[in-house]
Amino acid sequence: MRNLNIGNLIVKYPIIQGGMGVGVSLSGLAAAVANEGGVGVISAAGLGLYYMQEANNYIDACIYGLKQEIRKARAKTKGIIGVNIMVAVSNFSDMVNISIEEKADIIFSGAGLPLDLPSYLKEDSITKLVPIVSSARATKIICEKWQANYNYLPDAIVVEGPMAGGHLGYKLEDLDKEEFSLEITLPKILKEVRIFEEKYGKTIPVIAAGGIYYGEDIYKIMAIGASGVQMGTRFVTTTECDASIEFKQAYINAKEEDVVIIKSPVGMPGRAINNAFLESVKRGERHPTNCTHHCIKTCDVENSPYCIMKALLSAYYGKLDRGFCFAGKNAYRAKEIISVNETFNRIKEEYEIYAQNQPNRFDV
Repeated sequence: MRNLNIGNLIVKYPIIQGGMGVGVSLSGLAAAVANEGGVGVISAAGLGLYYMQEANNYIDACIYGLKQEIRKARAKTKGIIGVNIMVAVSNFSDMVNISIEEKADIIFSGAGLPLDLPSYLKEDSITKLVPIVSSARATKIICEKWQANYNYLPDAIVVEGPMAGGHLGYKLEDLDKEEFSLEITLPKILKEVRIFEEKYGKTIPVIAAGGIYYGEDIYKIMAIGASGVQMGTRFVTTTECDASIEFKQAYINAKEEDVVIIKSPVGMPGRAINNAFLESVKRGERHPTNCTHHCIKTCDVENSPYCIMKALLSAYYGKLDRGFCFAGKNAYRAKEIISVNETFNRIKEEYEIYAQNQPNRFDV
């Protein structure tokens, strides 16, 4: 596998670990991935829930928590560390400012269009900005707005397909349509990106995400034109993943039919592992909750049968009777808990075995 270059950052292996909240990818997992030559990513989603004892309120707890997680990661690795920040979170500005102040290498931002993201950069900022998109239209809008308003283009772009875990940037009825598959969407986005590259003389690597699990998947998608991949699900069942053993075991126990689409209170479809909690939600047995943190801008608090942040936090701690696990389409493929080092070794071996058997192999 060739290097992935994002501006002046050289990533040894073209693998970005997806940001997974709430708490699934914190400093432990991010540092371990960075040490193996990938990009380790801390998820800022709901981070304050872990640090409430350290602050007077949720917003301050998020700020304190993100500072701590970035610093913990830096203490464990000299590799590349990113932060994933959803546009939909109510404290988006705080999380972006802290990431830049703490000199995170990259900010990845999706769950909405981060149209003003470059406005947070200062003259001495080193943080790269990478939006997450699901269509060529969104790519064009972001590039045009950034260039016109800030004379700035994305340092890279992540294209997230409908097989990803967590919240999905698609309408529910479009998730299974071939026209929205990653393999169809990626070339359209590559074509759009090339227009801006040629016009403004900046290289913008395009990174594919959603449904990529094996080394074989990496080869196939990079052969189409991706410069790298983002993988989340594959790293959940690692020893360094920050979630509980019960959370990881839910992946290992899952069958293919257990990975389902849910209607999230934040107004987007999501992919998760079905369990008794989600079944009780379907039956209307969960009672509405009063929102104390207002953590998601788009959350329908009045009509929501549960608090999604608390449900995800419960799963993180292994209390699956009170919550559930977001997961990618391939979550059921997990069979055991192994180290991040061994995960990288297996991915590289899978990649090489597949590549060697290609009649017209080329270096991707």
